[in-house]
Amino acid sequence: MSRADSRAVLMQELEEAMRRSSAQGVMYGQAVANMAGISNSDMECMDILYLEGRVTAGRLAEVTGLTTGAITGVVDRLEKAGYVRRERDESDRRKVFISVVEEKAAEIGKFYVPMQEAMSRLWSTYTDDELRLLLRFANDGYKGVLEATEALKVVIDTPPEQRASLKMPPKRRR
Repeated sequence: MSRADSRAVLMQELEEAMRRSSAQGVMYGQAVANMAGISNSDMECMDILYLEGRVTAGRLAEVTGLTTGAITGVVDRLEKAGYVRRERDESDRRKVFISVVEEKAAEIGKFYVPMQEAMSRLWSTYTDDELRLLLRFANDGYKGVLEATEALKVVIDTPPEQRASLKMPPKRRR
């Protein structure tokens, strides 16, 4: 097998491993969301809020790829369930930030402890250099997903009859 063929096989195996891991993470998140009494997509938005800190609805829409209208629905549901709150900006009362209610986040967080412990055990087997590589991979992967989300938004925002004129990436085997 040539070096190029070997690399292609390795990249395919990596893609499949990442898809497996991603799918299992989604399923785990769905189980936690069910226990919390919210939808999985609302749970993911809450996690993004937790990671981003206090943000505007516009910023949340930007990082999720959802419309601002959809984000309003997400925030309404999460606020009603007590997981987030809206806070007016002190200097510009027109600006509203969304923040996670820490006590409620902690209730959900306890369901993630088994996953965190499993990952911690795994990561402890890697050297510092390997961890730095994994961190770079995860951060670069995140940027790639953001880029793909933006590209998908362009397709979604384009009327179906005009989508054929968009430059689409080549189809990949699934």
